[in-house]
Amino acid sequence: MTLTLGSILLASTNPDRLRTWYRKAFDVTPNQDGFLVFGGVAVLIDQRDDIAATPAEPGRVILNFHLDNARDTAARLDSLGVTWLVELEERHEGMLFATLLDPDGNYLQLIQFSAAYLARTGKGN
Repeated sequence: MTLTLGSILLASTNPDRLRTWYRKAFDVTPNQDGFLVFGGVAVLIDQRDDIAATPAEPGRVILNFHLDNARDTAARLDSLGVTWLVELEERHEGMLFATLLDPDGNYLQLIQFSAAYLARTGKGN
């Protein structure tokens, strides 16, 4: 059996506002079906009437964005006035890491893997 995580539904009571924010924040354009494609994972932001306006447990599911240049992305997010839970900082092996809130209050993380981490794990090839 082949199993692939191909998409994520990000439910919102205000999907137009949230979709617009993601487009600006990550410079991404929806595909013909309305999905925002980040590498191999597509995110559909859609209306749901059975949810609260903000998540009760925003850390339950966290979208991790792996970036080549976390500093530029953090600067763009700063210009949008985001709320940082953890500002961009250097961590183990020189990796850059940050946690922020999207307009609905969902947690997002920015991760830039260091050359040392990529070399150690063999993921840099």
